[in-house]
Amino acid sequence: MNRIPEEPSVSAPGDAFDDAFDVAVVGSGIVGLGAAYAALRRGLRVVVIERSARIAGATIRNFGHLCIGAQEGQARAYADAGRGLWLELARASDFWLRESGTLVVARHADELRLLEAAAVDGGIRLLDAREIAAATPIAPGVAVGGARISADLQTNPRTAAEQIARFLASQGVEFRMRTSATAVSSGRVETSRGPVDAAAIIVAVGHDIDHLLPELAQEGSVERCALDMMRVQAALVRPLDAPLLTGWSLVRYGRFARLAEAAPVRERLHAERPDLAAIDLNQMYTQLPDGSLLLGDTHVRDSVASPFQSEDAQQAILDEAREIFGIAAPRVIERWQGVYASAPGEFLRREVASGVHAIAVTTGIGMTCGLGFAEAAIAAATGIPRPAITHEQDLR
Repeated sequence: MNRIPEEPSVSAPGDAFDDAFDVAVVGSGIVGLGAAYAALRRGLRVVVIERSARIAGATIRNFGHLCIGAQEGQARAYADAGRGLWLELARASDFWLRESGTLVVARHADELRLLEAAAVDGGIRLLDAREIAAATPIAPGVAVGGARISADLQTNPRTAAEQIARFLASQGVEFRMRTSATAVSSGRVETSRGPVDAAAIIVAVGHDIDHLLPELAQEGSVERCALDMMRVQAALVRPLDAPLLTGWSLVRYGRFARLAEAAPVRERLHAERPDLAAIDLNQMYTQLPDGSLLLGDTHVRDSVASPFQSEDAQQAILDEAREIFGIAAPRVIERWQGVYASAPGEFLRREVASGVHAIAVTTGIGMTCGLGFAEAAIAAATGIPRPAITHEQDLR
Protein backbone atom coordinates (compact mmCIF):
# COMPACT_ATOMS: atom_id res chain seq x y z
CA MET A 1 0.00 0.00 0.00
CA ASN A 2 1.32 3.45 -0.88
CA ARG A 3 1.72 5.57 2.21
CA ILE A 4 1.71 9.34 2.36
CA PRO A 5 5.16 10.53 3.51
CA GLU A 6 5.49 12.24 6.89
CA GLU A 7 4.74 15.95 6.98
CA PRO A 8 7.41 18.47 5.90
CA SER A 9 9.45 20.14 8.62
CA VAL A 10 7.37 22.65 10.57
CA SER A 11 7.84 25.10 13.36
CA ALA A 12 7.45 23.63 16.84
CA PRO A 13 3.99 23.70 18.42
CA GLY A 14 3.52 26.72 20.60
CA ASP A 15 5.91 28.97 18.67
CA ALA A 16 4.77 32.58 18.36
CA PHE A 17 4.88 33.78 14.77
CA ASP A 18 5.62 37.46 14.33
CA ASP A 19 8.10 37.56 11.46
CA ALA A 20 7.30 38.84 7.98
CA PHE A 21 7.26 37.14 4.57
CA ASP A 22 6.92 38.30 1.01
CA VAL A 23 4.12 35.81 0.31
CA ALA A 24 1.88 33.86 2.68
CA VAL A 25 -0.11 31.01 1.18
CA VAL A 26 -3.08 29.62 3.10
CA GLY A 27 -3.67 26.01 2.08
CA SER A 28 -1.30 23.28 0.91
CA GLY A 29 -3.32 21.59 -1.82
CA ILE A 30 -2.01 21.63 -5.36
CA VAL A 31 -3.11 25.24 -5.91
CA GLY A 32 -1.42 26.38 -2.70
CA LEU A 33 1.73 24.43 -3.51
CA GLY A 34 1.68 25.92 -7.01
CA ALA A 35 1.47 29.41 -5.54
CA ALA A 36 4.36 28.68 -3.17
CA TYR A 37 6.45 27.33 -6.05
CA ALA A 38 5.67 30.33 -8.24
CA ALA A 39 6.66 32.72 -5.45
CA LEU A 40 9.83 30.75 -4.69
CA ARG A 41 10.79 30.89 -8.35
CA ARG A 42 10.66 34.68 -8.11
CA GLY A 43 13.14 34.71 -5.23
CA LEU A 44 10.50 35.59 -2.62
CA ARG A 45 10.32 34.48 1.01
CA VAL A 46 7.31 32.20 1.34
CA VAL A 47 5.30 30.63 4.16
CA VAL A 48 2.55 28.04 3.71
CA ILE A 49 -0.10 27.89 6.44
CA GLU A 50 -1.99 24.59 6.66
CA ARG A 51 -4.46 23.52 9.33
CA SER A 52 -3.80 19.77 8.91
CA ALA A 53 -0.72 17.76 9.83
CA ARG A 54 -0.24 16.72 6.21
CA ILE A 55 -1.83 17.12 2.80
CA ALA A 56 -5.06 15.15 2.84
CA GLY A 57 -7.67 16.89 0.68
CA ALA A 58 -8.77 16.77 -2.94
CA THR A 59 -5.14 16.87 -4.11
CA ILE A 60 -4.54 13.28 -2.99
CA ARG A 61 -8.07 11.95 -3.59
CA ASN A 62 -8.11 11.93 -7.38
CA PHE A 63 -7.03 9.88 -10.39
CA GLY A 64 -3.64 11.55 -10.81
CA HIS A 65 -4.80 12.33 -14.33
CA LEU A 66 -3.56 15.62 -15.79
CA CYS A 67 -6.22 15.94 -18.46
CA ILE A 68 -4.67 18.73 -20.50
CA GLY A 69 -5.84 17.96 -24.03
CA ALA A 70 -9.52 17.75 -23.06
CA GLN A 71 -9.66 21.38 -21.88
CA GLU A 72 -10.50 24.52 -23.82
CA GLY A 73 -10.29 28.27 -23.38
CA GLN A 74 -8.76 29.59 -20.17
CA ALA A 75 -8.67 26.09 -18.69
CA ARG A 76 -6.52 24.92 -21.59
CA ALA A 77 -4.16 27.87 -21.15
CA TYR A 78 -3.71 27.04 -17.45
CA ALA A 79 -3.39 23.34 -18.27
CA ASP A 80 -0.69 23.97 -20.87
CA ALA A 81 1.25 26.17 -18.44
CA GLY A 82 0.76 23.58 -15.72
CA ARG A 83 2.15 20.81 -17.92
CA GLY A 84 5.57 22.43 -17.99
CA LEU A 85 5.41 23.08 -14.25
CA TRP A 86 4.53 19.45 -13.54
CA LEU A 87 7.52 18.31 -15.58
CA GLU A 88 9.80 20.78 -13.78
CA LEU A 89 8.58 19.70 -10.37
CA ALA A 90 8.84 15.99 -11.17
CA ARG A 91 12.51 16.47 -12.03
CA ALA A 92 13.16 18.63 -8.97
CA SER A 93 11.04 16.68 -6.47
CA ASP A 94 11.69 13.16 -7.82
CA PHE A 95 8.13 11.88 -7.90
CA TRP A 96 6.58 9.50 -10.42
CA LEU A 97 5.19 11.25 -13.50
CA ARG A 98 4.78 9.88 -16.99
CA GLU A 99 3.97 11.47 -20.32
CA SER A 100 1.27 8.92 -20.90
CA GLY A 101 -1.26 10.70 -23.00
CA THR A 102 -4.85 9.65 -22.41
CA LEU A 103 -6.72 6.80 -24.08
CA VAL A 104 -10.40 7.15 -24.95
CA VAL A 105 -12.56 4.17 -25.74
CA ALA A 106 -15.54 4.80 -28.05
CA ARG A 107 -18.26 2.17 -27.54
CA HIS A 108 -20.78 3.65 -29.95
CA ALA A 109 -20.62 5.31 -33.36
CA ASP A 110 -21.76 8.66 -31.92
CA GLU A 111 -18.82 8.69 -29.52
CA LEU A 112 -16.46 8.04 -32.41
CA ARG A 113 -18.03 10.92 -34.36
CA LEU A 114 -17.47 13.18 -31.34
CA LEU A 115 -13.80 12.17 -31.17
CA GLU A 116 -13.43 12.81 -34.90
CA ALA A 117 -14.89 16.30 -34.54
CA ALA A 118 -12.59 17.15 -31.63
CA ALA A 119 -9.53 15.77 -33.41
CA VAL A 120 -9.79 18.45 -36.09
CA ASP A 121 -8.09 20.89 -33.68
CA GLY A 122 -5.04 18.63 -33.30
CA GLY A 123 -3.44 16.80 -30.40
CA ILE A 124 -5.76 13.79 -30.71
CA ARG A 125 -4.87 10.69 -32.70
CA LEU A 126 -7.84 8.58 -33.74
CA LEU A 127 -7.61 4.81 -33.28
CA ASP A 128 -9.64 2.13 -34.99
CA ALA A 129 -11.22 -0.75 -33.06
CA ARG A 130 -8.18 -2.97 -33.47
CA GLU A 131 -5.76 -0.25 -32.31
CA ILE A 132 -7.70 0.72 -29.19
CA ALA A 133 -8.11 -2.95 -28.26
CA ALA A 134 -4.36 -3.46 -28.62
CA ALA A 135 -3.57 -0.35 -26.57
CA THR A 136 -5.86 -1.13 -23.62
CA PRO A 137 -6.97 -4.10 -21.52
CA ILE A 138 -10.63 -3.69 -22.55
CA ALA A 139 -12.77 -6.72 -23.30
CA PRO A 140 -13.08 -7.97 -26.90
CA GLY A 141 -15.85 -6.31 -28.87
CA VAL A 142 -16.29 -3.41 -26.44
CA ALA A 143 -14.89 -0.68 -28.69
CA VAL A 144 -15.81 0.58 -32.14
CA GLY A 145 -12.76 2.85 -32.03
CA GLY A 146 -11.02 5.32 -29.82
CA ALA A 147 -8.31 7.92 -29.55
CA ARG A 148 -5.16 8.96 -27.73
CA ILE A 149 -4.91 12.52 -26.42
CA SER A 150 -1.22 13.32 -26.70
CA ALA A 151 -0.56 16.14 -24.21
CA ASP A 152 -1.75 14.45 -21.04
CA LEU A 153 0.30 13.32 -18.03
CA GLN A 154 -0.24 10.90 -15.18
CA THR A 155 1.11 10.96 -11.64
CA ASN A 156 0.43 9.22 -8.34
CA PRO A 157 -1.64 11.73 -6.36
CA ARG A 158 -0.82 9.98 -3.09
CA THR A 159 2.86 10.83 -3.31
CA ALA A 160 3.28 13.76 -5.70
CA ALA A 161 1.98 16.54 -3.44
CA GLU A 162 4.01 15.49 -0.40
CA GLN A 163 7.14 15.22 -2.54
CA ILE A 164 6.51 18.72 -3.90
CA ALA A 165 6.04 20.02 -0.35
CA ARG A 166 9.27 18.38 0.77
CA PHE A 167 11.13 19.90 -2.15
CA LEU A 168 9.73 23.36 -1.45
CA ALA A 169 10.71 23.04 2.21
CA SER A 170 14.24 22.08 1.17
CA GLN A 171 14.40 25.27 -0.91
CA GLY A 172 13.44 27.52 2.00
CA VAL A 173 9.64 27.60 1.89
CA GLU A 174 8.42 27.48 5.48
CA PHE A 175 5.51 25.14 6.23
CA ARG A 176 3.43 25.88 9.31
CA MET A 177 1.32 22.77 9.63
CA ARG A 178 -1.44 22.25 12.19
CA THR A 179 -1.97 26.01 12.03
CA SER A 180 -5.42 27.37 11.20
CA ALA A 181 -5.91 30.70 9.46
CA THR A 182 -8.74 32.49 11.26
CA ALA A 183 -8.83 35.80 9.36
CA VAL A 184 -7.03 37.62 6.54
CA SER A 185 -6.50 41.33 5.99
CA SER A 186 -4.04 43.47 4.07
CA GLY A 187 -0.57 42.39 5.11
CA ARG A 188 -1.62 39.91 7.79
CA VAL A 189 -2.96 36.40 8.34
CA GLU A 190 -4.35 35.77 11.80
CA THR A 191 -3.71 32.16 12.80
CA SER A 192 -4.28 29.82 15.72
CA ARG A 193 -0.57 30.26 16.57
CA GLY A 194 -0.38 34.02 16.17
CA PRO A 195 -0.21 36.52 13.30
CA VAL A 196 1.81 36.09 10.12
CA ASP A 197 2.70 39.21 8.18
CA ALA A 198 3.22 39.14 4.41
CA ALA A 199 3.18 41.65 1.59
CA ALA A 200 0.99 39.34 -0.53
CA ILE A 201 -1.47 36.76 0.78
CA ILE A 202 -2.88 33.91 -1.30
CA VAL A 203 -5.93 32.11 0.08
CA ALA A 204 -6.05 28.69 -1.59
CA VAL A 205 -8.30 26.62 0.66
CA GLY A 206 -10.57 25.11 -2.00
CA HIS A 207 -14.12 24.37 -0.91
CA ASP A 208 -13.36 25.61 2.61
CA ILE A 209 -13.34 29.17 1.33
CA ASP A 210 -16.76 29.51 2.96
CA HIS A 211 -15.09 29.07 6.38
CA LEU A 212 -12.58 31.88 5.92
CA LEU A 213 -14.36 34.13 3.40
CA PRO A 214 -18.08 33.28 3.63
CA GLU A 215 -19.28 36.38 1.77
CA LEU A 216 -17.08 35.58 -1.21
CA ALA A 217 -18.23 31.97 -1.22
CA GLN A 218 -21.85 33.07 -1.18
CA GLU A 219 -21.31 35.66 -3.90
CA GLY A 220 -19.55 33.10 -6.11
CA SER A 221 -22.10 30.33 -5.37
CA VAL A 222 -19.30 28.05 -4.20
CA GLU A 223 -20.45 24.71 -2.86
CA ARG A 224 -18.93 21.26 -2.34
CA CYS A 225 -18.85 18.49 -4.89
CA ALA A 226 -18.54 15.10 -3.21
CA LEU A 227 -17.53 12.05 -5.22
CA ASP A 228 -17.06 8.33 -4.68
CA MET A 229 -13.85 6.59 -5.73
CA MET A 230 -12.12 3.31 -5.02
CA ARG A 231 -8.87 1.44 -5.54
CA VAL A 232 -9.11 -2.18 -6.60
CA GLN A 233 -7.06 -5.18 -7.59
CA ALA A 234 -8.22 -6.39 -10.98
CA ALA A 235 -6.96 -9.15 -13.28
CA LEU A 236 -6.45 -7.04 -16.42
CA VAL A 237 -5.18 -8.82 -19.52
CA ARG A 238 -2.44 -6.20 -19.90
CA PRO A 239 -1.33 -3.08 -18.02
CA LEU A 240 -3.24 0.15 -18.51
CA ASP A 241 -0.39 2.47 -19.49
CA ALA A 242 -2.46 5.65 -19.67
CA PRO A 243 -5.64 7.05 -18.10
CA LEU A 244 -8.73 5.65 -19.84
CA LEU A 245 -11.80 7.77 -20.56
CA THR A 246 -15.23 6.73 -21.82
CA GLY A 247 -18.23 8.43 -23.39
CA TRP A 248 -19.33 9.57 -19.93
CA SER A 249 -16.06 11.50 -19.72
CA LEU A 250 -16.42 13.10 -23.15
CA VAL A 251 -19.71 14.79 -22.29
CA ARG A 252 -18.19 16.57 -19.27
CA TYR A 253 -14.81 17.89 -20.52
CA GLY A 254 -14.93 21.24 -22.31
CA ARG A 255 -13.14 20.40 -25.55
CA PHE A 256 -15.68 17.66 -26.29
CA ALA A 257 -18.79 18.79 -24.43
CA ARG A 258 -19.01 22.10 -26.34
CA LEU A 259 -19.29 20.40 -29.72
CA ALA A 260 -22.61 19.74 -31.42
CA GLU A 261 -21.62 16.06 -31.71
CA ALA A 262 -21.74 15.78 -27.90
CA ALA A 263 -25.53 16.23 -27.73
CA PRO A 264 -26.51 12.84 -29.22
CA VAL A 265 -23.91 11.08 -27.04
CA ARG A 266 -25.33 12.70 -23.90
CA GLU A 267 -28.92 12.01 -24.90
CA ARG A 268 -28.24 8.36 -25.65
CA LEU A 269 -26.23 7.72 -22.47
CA HIS A 270 -28.87 9.34 -20.29
CA ALA A 271 -31.68 7.43 -22.03
CA GLU A 272 -29.87 4.08 -21.84
CA ARG A 273 -28.56 4.48 -18.29
CA PRO A 274 -30.59 6.97 -16.26
CA ASP A 275 -29.15 5.35 -13.14
CA LEU A 276 -25.62 6.35 -14.13
CA ALA A 277 -26.80 9.80 -15.20
CA ALA A 278 -28.41 10.23 -11.77
CA ILE A 279 -25.06 9.74 -10.01
CA ASP A 280 -23.33 12.03 -12.56
CA LEU A 281 -20.82 9.35 -13.48
CA ASN A 282 -17.44 10.08 -14.98
CA GLN A 283 -16.47 6.54 -15.90
CA MET A 284 -12.69 6.53 -16.07
CA TYR A 285 -9.70 4.53 -14.89
CA THR A 286 -6.04 4.95 -14.03
CA GLN A 287 -3.49 2.36 -12.93
CA LEU A 288 -0.94 3.17 -10.23
CA PRO A 289 2.68 1.96 -10.36
CA ASP A 290 1.86 -0.89 -7.94
CA GLY A 291 -0.68 -2.28 -10.45
CA SER A 292 -3.81 -1.31 -8.51
CA LEU A 293 -6.58 0.40 -10.44
CA LEU A 294 -8.42 3.60 -9.53
CA LEU A 295 -12.13 3.59 -10.41
CA GLY A 296 -14.66 6.38 -10.39
CA ASP A 297 -16.34 8.64 -10.01
CA THR A 298 -19.70 10.06 -8.95
CA HIS A 299 -20.65 13.69 -8.25
CA VAL A 300 -23.08 15.23 -5.75
CA ARG A 301 -23.12 18.99 -5.16
CA ASP A 302 -24.33 20.63 -1.97
CA SER A 303 -23.26 23.24 0.56
CA VAL A 304 -22.29 20.40 2.90
CA ALA A 305 -20.79 17.13 1.67
CA SER A 306 -22.88 14.31 3.08
CA PRO A 307 -20.72 11.74 4.91
CA PHE A 308 -23.02 8.94 3.73
CA GLN A 309 -21.94 7.18 0.54
CA SER A 310 -24.38 5.21 -1.60
CA GLU A 311 -23.50 1.53 -1.93
CA ASP A 312 -25.64 1.37 -5.09
CA ALA A 313 -23.48 4.09 -6.68
CA GLN A 314 -20.30 2.29 -5.73
CA GLN A 315 -21.65 -1.01 -7.02
CA ALA A 316 -22.46 0.69 -10.32
CA ILE A 317 -18.82 1.79 -10.60
CA LEU A 318 -17.68 -1.80 -10.02
CA ASP A 319 -20.21 -3.21 -12.48
CA GLU A 320 -19.08 -0.82 -15.21
CA ALA A 321 -15.46 -1.83 -14.63
CA ARG A 322 -16.35 -5.52 -14.94
CA GLU A 323 -18.13 -4.87 -18.22
CA ILE A 324 -15.54 -2.69 -19.92
CA PHE A 325 -12.59 -4.92 -18.97
CA GLY A 326 -14.43 -8.25 -19.13
CA ILE A 327 -13.17 -9.27 -15.68
CA ALA A 328 -14.49 -10.98 -12.60
CA ALA A 329 -15.49 -8.76 -9.70
CA PRO A 330 -12.38 -6.81 -8.68
CA ARG A 331 -11.24 -6.86 -5.07
CA VAL A 332 -11.83 -3.49 -3.46
CA ILE A 333 -8.76 -2.35 -1.51
CA GLU A 334 -9.97 1.11 -0.48
CA ARG A 335 -13.01 3.34 -0.84
CA TRP A 336 -13.03 7.08 -0.20
CA GLN A 337 -14.88 10.31 -0.71
CA GLY A 338 -13.29 13.20 -2.55
CA VAL A 339 -14.55 16.75 -2.09
CA TYR A 340 -13.70 19.77 -4.22
CA ALA A 341 -15.03 23.31 -4.74
CA SER A 342 -17.80 23.67 -7.31
CA ALA A 343 -19.22 26.89 -8.78
CA PRO A 344 -20.80 28.08 -12.04
CA GLY A 345 -17.39 29.11 -13.43
CA GLU A 346 -14.23 27.02 -13.59
CA PHE A 347 -12.01 29.44 -11.66
CA LEU A 348 -12.43 31.90 -8.82
CA ARG A 349 -9.84 34.66 -8.38
CA ARG A 350 -10.63 37.75 -6.37
CA GLU A 351 -8.61 40.39 -4.54
CA VAL A 352 -10.68 40.59 -1.36
CA ALA A 353 -8.48 43.26 0.25
CA SER A 354 -5.36 45.06 -0.88
CA GLY A 355 -2.74 42.35 -1.44
CA VAL A 356 -5.10 39.51 -0.40
CA HIS A 357 -5.99 37.20 -3.28
CA ALA A 358 -8.48 34.33 -2.95
CA ILE A 359 -8.07 31.67 -5.63
CA ALA A 360 -9.80 28.35 -6.28
CA VAL A 361 -10.37 25.92 -9.12
CA THR A 362 -14.12 25.47 -8.93
CA THR A 363 -14.56 22.29 -10.92
CA GLY A 364 -12.86 18.90 -11.00
CA ILE A 365 -9.74 19.95 -12.94
CA GLY A 366 -7.62 21.17 -10.06
CA MET A 367 -4.72 18.79 -10.67
CA THR A 368 -4.77 19.63 -14.38
CA CYS A 369 -4.99 23.41 -14.12
CA GLY A 370 -3.96 24.22 -10.55
CA LEU A 371 -0.25 24.85 -11.12
CA GLY A 372 -0.81 27.07 -14.14
CA PHE A 373 -3.66 28.91 -12.41
CA ALA A 374 -1.54 29.53 -9.31
CA GLU A 375 1.34 30.77 -11.46
CA ALA A 376 -0.95 33.35 -13.06
CA ALA A 377 -2.28 34.40 -9.64
CA ILE A 378 1.23 34.98 -8.26
CA ALA A 379 2.20 36.94 -11.36
CA ALA A 380 -0.83 39.18 -10.81
CA ALA A 381 -0.29 39.48 -7.05
CA THR A 382 3.42 40.33 -7.22
CA GLY A 383 3.76 41.97 -10.61
CA ILE A 384 6.82 39.80 -11.26
CA PRO A 385 6.80 37.76 -14.49
CA ARG A 386 7.61 34.08 -14.36
CA PRO A 387 11.31 33.29 -14.82
CA ALA A 388 12.26 30.58 -17.30
CA ILE A 389 13.95 27.61 -15.62
CA THR A 390 14.59 24.30 -17.28
CA HIS A 391 16.98 22.41 -15.00
CA GLU A 392 16.70 21.35 -11.39
CA GLN A 393 20.13 22.75 -10.53
CA ASP A 394 18.91 26.22 -11.47
CA LEU A 395 16.46 26.05 -8.56
CA ARG A 396 19.12 25.50 -5.93
